[in-house]
Amino acid sequence: MAAFNLTPSGPSTFILNGIPGLEAAHIWISIPFSMLYIISLLGNFTVLFVVSKEQTLHKPMFLLLCMLALTDIGMSSCVVPKALCIFWFHFKGITVDSCLTQMFFLYLCADTHSAILVIMAFDRYIAICDPLRYATILTNALIAKLGLVGLIRAVLLVLPMPLLLRRLPFCANRVIPHTYCEPIAVTKVSCGDTIVIRMYGLVITLVIIGLDLTLIGLSYGLIIRDILRISSKKAHRKALNTCTAHICVMLMSYTPILFSTLTHRFGQGIPAHVHILLANLYLLVPPMLNPIIYGVKTKELRDKVGKYTCRMGLPGATHFKPASQEGERMCPR
Repeated sequence: MAAFNLTPSGPSTFILNGIPGLEAAHIWISIPFSMLYIISLLGNFTVLFVVSKEQTLHKPMFLLLCMLALTDIGMSSCVVPKALCIFWFHFKGITVDSCLTQMFFLYLCADTHSAILVIMAFDRYIAICDPLRYATILTNALIAKLGLVGLIRAVLLVLPMPLLLRRLPFCANRVIPHTYCEPIAVTKVSCGDTIVIRMYGLVITLVIIGLDLTLIGLSYGLIIRDILRISSKKAHRKALNTCTAHICVMLMSYTPILFSTLTHRFGQGIPAHVHILLANLYLLVPPMLNPIIYGVKTKELRDKVGKYTCRMGLPGATHFKPASQEGERMCPR
């Protein structure tokens, strides 16, 4: 309680309580939180570094991986530093403006992330169904433009949320049982009419996730249709292997978001700490696993990462395949 009293409070301040019911375990919870965050940063910055350094990786697919890495870094960085301040130092206060700013950038990154997954599905469709025209259709310039469209869409859809919340009157009790400024949690401490903001939040979630999942489903429906027309089992395996990484990343991204969103709105019987843990895990686990999945499944990226780990003499990097040579050779000693 003494630590709580050190938290600044006032008419322009919210109190983020962390994970309700598990306050005594905050220190222990911070250990996996910080480990997941560090691994996520290392993995995603490695992807950005390797792709930027290697001219042979300046291709649409790897440009998309860099965009995905940036949104992953953004999502986790919007949440984890403040959560660790709550867990370690009991710094629970956050101004209203800082709270709404955190909310804006978090959902900006999340919605842009969803748009990038749609572009990736389009990329896989062209690679499998029209491979001869892949280089002509999907240029780096087109990918950059599509990424910009996804970012603009996210700004236009997310910006009204904090603006609407900024106009609401808030009660004297401004304690938010969460580790970050989630729109539903912030709405619950308002004393005004929140029907508009609640409806907008639900509609925007269904529109973004529903539209993006529909486009992804359409892409994979066309891919499956074309695969079934091919009798070669080897071609089937190759096409499936081409899509595996994207399917894994997509499932990791959308499944926890849908579950967390729906249970937070309609799952009244689920304990609050379960809601909060899920809301944090879907911002931590996918950003950590995405670079690992693409590093394992994408040979070009795996080889280049292996080359740099060999140069740095890191343990576990036993060999790599240079793009200019066939076969494997040992790391230089």
